[in-house]
Amino acid sequence: MAEIFAYILHKEGKADDTAYELINAAKKLDPTATVTAVVAGSGESLSAVCAETAKIYPAVWKIESDTLTYVNAEVVRPMLVNVVPKGGIVLLAHEHFGMDLAPGLSVKLDAAYLPDAVGFEGIDGGLLKAVREEYSGMVNTHVTVDLGAGAVITVRPGAFAAEENAAASGEVVDKSGDAGAAPTPKRRYLETVVAEVGDVDITKSEVLVSVGRGIEDEENLEIAFDLAKAMGADVSCSRPIVDAKWLEKSRQVGTSGKTVKPKVYMACGISGSFQHMGGIKGAPYIIAINKNPKAPIFQVADVGVVADILEFMPELQEAIEEMKG
Repeated sequence: MAEIFAYILHKEGKADDTAYELINAAKKLDPTATVTAVVAGSGESLSAVCAETAKIYPAVWKIESDTLTYVNAEVVRPMLVNVVPKGGIVLLAHEHFGMDLAPGLSVKLDAAYLPDAVGFEGIDGGLLKAVREEYSGMVNTHVTVDLGAGAVITVRPGAFAAEENAAASGEVVDKSGDAGAAPTPKRRYLETVVAEVGDVDITKSEVLVSVGRGIEDEENLEIAFDLAKAMGADVSCSRPIVDAKWLEKSRQVGTSGKTVKPKVYMACGISGSFQHMGGIKGAPYIIAINKNPKAPIFQVADVGVVADILEFMPELQEAIEEMKG
């Protein structure tokens, strides 16, 4: 039975959505494993995150230090090395902090390193069979990881369903003493620069009509706006639309854009690269419209429509308006 640790990201006293996903990733990796959340930080916000996380995980390890007012991978890494037992498996979200922390952590733990996992197929004879995606999600790669000395694995946000049954009563254990004194970092936090919000704040939208390369021309954006108006939605987009300067950066969804949590997400002419899907949180109802039946977006969509969006979107708008009378 593996011993699995999930490193929990948090901000302003609230656990990141990936905390709810990592517990299910751990269960998929090994249903018999003991799963422990690890939360690092300082002050009252840390206590709040630990209390929230204890509703999801059976055990929570708290690592507190004044040096961790702004969590720095350079500081967290040696502290984790002191508390994670030999042979343990550490799961982290595959985002900027996880990508900063994980490689060096695997070296320090002398453990295997697996980045950007999107699926687990079980453990056989100490070997973990996992799935990654290559070429912007066009190809699935099946890899084998030797867990003999443990492993550090980053998990793609959104690849696993979020835990909805937050009914655990996990024990919070203070591991600050075992983690040791926080080292003096060579880099330091300066400030957080918040991007300006455009005419629409898509991070608060409940319904989004999102367009990608399939829209073909800037003039065709009117189709998307008309459909969004009929649906009571806002318009968002993938990075190519922003790069072409057809829509402002504030409407971009993805790891280099905004993170959104709508109830309904309609992806129109979007392939579904992990950079784009990484910006979608909260398990929305995803509707994908793409004329390429092999587009990766169909792997995560609740409803998939193989069609030309320039023909389908006006028809859908007309049908909605007829239904509304």
